[in-house]
Amino acid sequence: MRDHFSQYGEVVFARVILDRETRRSKGFGFVEFANPEDAARAQAATNETELSGRTIRVDFAKEDPEKLQARAEEKSASSVDNLHDGAEDL
Repeated sequence: MRDHFSQYGEVVFARVILDRETRRSKGFGFVEFANPEDAARAQAATNETELSGRTIRVDFAKEDPEKLQARAEEKSASSVDNLHDGAEDL
């Protein structure tokens, strides 16, 4: 997958999602580009094309709102912890 999409720009991450038990592909994966314009170009050029004998649908990932909220709360808690850690140095 990395090789296929790297023709559109620098791929910083590529992974096919596997079933935990069978280790077989679940039929989807993720590709992350260094440059958003390259990602848009790759999406436009490869959506509904064939890869390894299968027609692929290429779209931009959408974050789960609950995961976004949890991540924001985690970052906020981490910042507060860092403040407390630094306060001991005063």
